[in-house]
Amino acid sequence: MALPSTTYKIDLNLTDLDRSVYQSLRFTVARHPSETEERLAARLIAYALFYHEQLAFGRGLSDVDEPALWEKSLDDRVLHWIEVGQPDSERITWCSRRTEKFSLVAYGNLRVWQTKELDPVRTLKNINVVAVGQEALASLALDMPRALSWSVMISDGELFVTDERGQHEIPLEWLVGER
Repeated sequence: MALPSTTYKIDLNLTDLDRSVYQSLRFTVARHPSETEERLAARLIAYALFYHEQLAFGRGLSDVDEPALWEKSLDDRVLHWIEVGQPDSERITWCSRRTEKFSLVAYGNLRVWQTKELDPVRTLKNINVVAVGQEALASLALDMPRALSWSVMISDGELFVTDERGQHEIPLEWLVGER
């Protein structure tokens, strides 16, 4: 029998001064049995970074034909495809061809990955790649409660998350493109 997903109830107070977005959001997100808390935290950071009214969580790990997050038009075209992690260059190319805009929130040890997988796709016109500081992400993801309350502030390209444990500064480095 397959392991069930773990559900998280999220209260997200988003203040994005760079894009003039101010939202109080409440939603439920499922964590796949093979997904780490770090990857879930990266998905939530991606949600905050690229928030739009039509942005939704995809099946991600459960379905390779869907992203971690996506924004679709009313006629079901994919406007923005968002991945997290370290996909290979073939996956990045495949995804970028299915959307108007492709974004990736990369985390982990990225040195080798950048050379091997990112460098070959840097010339694609519709991609944006942001690296999230690994230590800050690990600290944020440590022992995440199932009822999560985050206040996220984005200002001058800096991302801050405040939760019940305090404030976390999440370093962001744009490797390709911009938000």
